[in-house]
Amino acid sequence: MTDAALVRLAALNLSLPPAPVPKANYVPYIIDGEHLYVSGQGSRMADGSLLTGRLGADLTVEQGQEAAAACALNILAQAHAALGRLDRIGQIIRLTGYVNSTPDFSDHPLVINGASDMMVNVLGDAGRHTRDAVGVAGLPGGCAVEVDAILRIRDE
Repeated sequence: MTDAALVRLAALNLSLPPAPVPKANYVPYIIDGEHLYVSGQGSRMADGSLLTGRLGADLTVEQGQEAAAACALNILAQAHAALGRLDRIGQIIRLTGYVNSTPDFSDHPLVINGASDMMVNVLGDAGRHTRDAVGVAGLPGGCAVEVDAILRIRDE
């Protein structure tokens, strides 16, 4: 059986990174009934480096979108680790995006579009979601963006 989401990833010239391992006292995800809760995923890029900096000072909106897209891929990697197949994702219910930014930066929604677009490109309609985009004074490791997620699990 082919995992259609992995096929779409390959068509985008992307692949799932290894699911990031927590560096503190928390778990990367929890399954509760028909929901999968994924802890915040930072802007760890495909090569393992962390995209760091502040929007409005060090980074452009486009670089922030790249960071948010990396967060989305890390969320999908956690979902794959939890569920065994991305096709088990019935719906992305909610994304919450945190943007490391200067006080006067106001394009948080444009930055988090990088994560939203990634979910829709990989999962189609199942990737459409509700969302928050929030500016913060700092994030772990100085990362540019962090995104967490709530997903509905599809019945097998």
